[in-house]
Formats: sequence, C-alpha cells, structure tokens
Amino acid sequence: MTYKVEKLYYTIGEVAKMFKVNTSLIRYWEKEFDIIKPHKNKKGNRLFTPQDVNNFHIIYHLVKERGMTLAGAKKKLKENKEDAEHNFEVVKKLKDIKQLLEELKEYI
Repeated sequence: MTYKVEKLYYTIGEVAKMFKVNTSLIRYWEKEFDIIKPHKNKKGNRLFTPQDVNNFHIIYHLVKERGMTLAGAKKKLKENKEDAEHNFEVVKKLKDIKQLLEELKEYI
C-alpha cells in the first residue's frame, strides 16, 4: 500500500487535516491501535511516519467508511491486516476510477 508521500514526518495537525477530523480523534486512534507508533520530539509532539499515515487510512476506511466499531476494526487488523489493506486499496482504486469517469463525463 503506497501513497504519494513527500515528507518523513507529519504533525498531528497535518494528519488530522488529511482526514478532516479533530486531533483528539487522531490521539484516540493512536492509543487504541497498536499499529500507530508515532515518534515524539523533545517537546513531546507526535511525529507520524508515512507508514503511520497509511495505517490511519486503513483505520479510517474501516471505521468511517465501512462503519465498523473500533473493536471490529482492531479484530480485523489483528486477524488479517493484509486483507484489510487489500480491500482498502481496491476501494481507493475504484474511487479514483469513479472520479476519472466523472471528469470525462464533463467533456461529453
């Protein structure tokens, strides 16, 4: 699973903005999901890696888009993270295709 990543680290504000959620939700998911492991600088600020951001995409997809509970999302990631990643990638590609088709439709 890859995204266009331009930075080594993202602040909690940047991550929250990517998902259009509050920073408190990012902190909560960090606490709830052990696949999120931010680095902390000397001030204690969270710095998320591109892998953390990819993991947030999967969590967001499971919880917000598919409507799973946190317990259900945790179970899915624990039992079969690869399947969750694959499903997320398929949905992402389908959304990209849909967007492309909608853009093409404007020219017809």
